[in-house]
Amino acid sequence: MIKIEFLDSTMRDGAQGSGISLSNADRMKLCRLLDEMGLDFIEAGNPVSNPKEAEFFAQRPGESLRRARLTAFGSTCRKGVPAGEDAGLAALLAADTPAVVLFGKAWLSQVKDVLQTTPEENLRMVRESAALCAAAGKLVIFDAEHFYDGFSQEKTYALEVLAAAREGGAQRLVLCDTRGGTLPHQVGETTAAAVQAGFAGLGVHCHDDTGCAVANTLEAVRAGARHVQGTLLGVGERCGNANLLAVIADLQLKMGYSCVSPETLARLTHYAASAAEICNTSVWGGMPYVGRGAFAHKAGMHIDGVAKSPAAFEHVPPESVGNRRDFLLSEAAGRTALAQRLKAWYPDIRRDSPENIRLVETLKQREQEGYQFEGAEATFALLVKKCFGEYEPFFKLDYYKVISEPPQPSTDISATAAVKVDVNGAKQVTAYEGKGPVNALDGALRKALEVFYPTLRSVHLIDYKVRVLESGPATASRVRVVIESTDGQSVWATAGVSTDIIDASLMALTDAVEYKLICAKEER
Repeated sequence: MIKIEFLDSTMRDGAQGSGISLSNADRMKLCRLLDEMGLDFIEAGNPVSNPKEAEFFAQRPGESLRRARLTAFGSTCRKGVPAGEDAGLAALLAADTPAVVLFGKAWLSQVKDVLQTTPEENLRMVRESAALCAAAGKLVIFDAEHFYDGFSQEKTYALEVLAAAREGGAQRLVLCDTRGGTLPHQVGETTAAAVQAGFAGLGVHCHDDTGCAVANTLEAVRAGARHVQGTLLGVGERCGNANLLAVIADLQLKMGYSCVSPETLARLTHYAASAAEICNTSVWGGMPYVGRGAFAHKAGMHIDGVAKSPAAFEHVPPESVGNRRDFLLSEAAGRTALAQRLKAWYPDIRRDSPENIRLVETLKQREQEGYQFEGAEATFALLVKKCFGEYEPFFKLDYYKVISEPPQPSTDISATAAVKVDVNGAKQVTAYEGKGPVNALDGALRKALEVFYPTLRSVHLIDYKVRVLESGPATASRVRVVIESTDGQSVWATAGVSTDIIDASLMALTDAVEYKLICAKEER
């Protein structure tokens, strides 16, 4: 089985994506996560790009890694400057990582128009820079920037750039689709041409501007690339990079390559959620393999088919990547979908079981009120327990009050919430200042309950959505609030419906807390 080598660039290329901002503490968490996954290289950033990244390398984070090699990223030397005198290369070597990634131009027009130098000088820059880093004992990975575009314009020169890097001592030659505009068949043909030209140790680095980054990566591997670069979740500049989670699953489950251990493959969904938490983003529900909707079924025919033979509508078993099957509740599903969804809790339940029929009627009533359980699985789970007589409340909310005011310029504090909870007769009253009424209410509720349930200290809200259900009454309309919560390991969604947005938010927040407490109790 052919082994594929992986370099993750979430901390460098991924951090250039819109909305992604990583502290050095976040970077260290990502390092540990990627190392646990068993990836080969972690591209931690450019030590000369800003003081924060220089500080991160100064902390020598690579020393704590068990398997992965920390990698610093930087440019070849400047035109007209010997590699040994280039300040950027000096800083790259000073980062003291076992491997470095050097990028240089492989597109002739970029050499002339952007670098504004001669083709020969660019080759000198590539060769000397690689030689300097190799002489310093580094494993040199050369990123041939714009290689696919350069090859389509002037293939001889693009290959000369690879040759210069190899002559300098580069051990990996990475073909980059920097603009993300190359299509899969072109990537396959060009990569094969580089292999036929005698270049070993080829890699691939694809961007997703045509939506083909994963497909392009697979084609490059089919053509002979054995080193793959990308980011977890596909985050990155513009439209993002190749999603390594999808690439790993595709290569290992579909194409027979060796990428990660079976244990890592079976936890891909967990790693997706953990990476999203660190990057302060979310896993898109439709993300292949690891999204919440990746194995979700809604149509009645599909649900019936999956119940009889999962392979009818699932290309791999959900558990092979640590995900789970889900049957969505809708007018297209009904009692069959509900019975299938309940089998994990009640194996003996049938489509025509009295409990199932009663729950269907309850769901229809709630849906008339404005609930939608398709995106609020935790609220659905609580409703099931209530309908089946298995619900035991963990607390009672005796009182709450929220006061809003204009935001304070220095802190953005704009609301104060007070709550009084009752846990088995013990009372707790707390207040909390927040950035808005929902944030204040969330903080006050959890602050009060953490006294009784310390496990809630890890829980926080990561997404908040409001949907107006009736347009006629305008500001008096009913609203549906859906929130997503996490404890750093799992993510769950809850919902509330009311004509009062604070009341609806409180319903969703209360369900989120109750769901976490039920899960913690069942784990014990």
